[in-house]
Amino acid sequence: MEHSTNDKREQEIVFSRAIKTGKRIYYLDVKRTRTDDLFLAITESKKRVTGTDENVQVTFEKHKIFLYREDFEKFTVALQDVIDFVRQALPEDEVKLAPTDITDEPTDKEEETPRSKFDFHMDFDM
Repeated sequence: MEHSTNDKREQEIVFSRAIKTGKRIYYLDVKRTRTDDLFLAITESKKRVTGTDENVQVTFEKHKIFLYREDFEKFTVALQDVIDFVRQALPEDEVKLAPTDITDEPTDKEEETPRSKFDFHMDFDM
């Protein structure tokens, strides 16, 4: 069965960031809908190894969430509330972090900005 152009465009990734953290990789993909609107697809991919030395099988367990533009503001406010709660409940010096690798190059704006373990900012201008 042949897919229409609109079906293929729904899968189009127009911007992406990948964050590698130990056994997990988080993908933040901006995709285009059939009506040319943009949305955010957040994917957690976790490596699973099963079997023994001779019969090792590697699979990836994936979980997705789709966030549409009309929900960005509410999502951002709630996420910031949760992050603030964690910051207050667990001081930064008590946090044990796994090494993280963000695969995209930072923008000019990000290069000069020092980052703490808890830095978070989302700005969705519409």
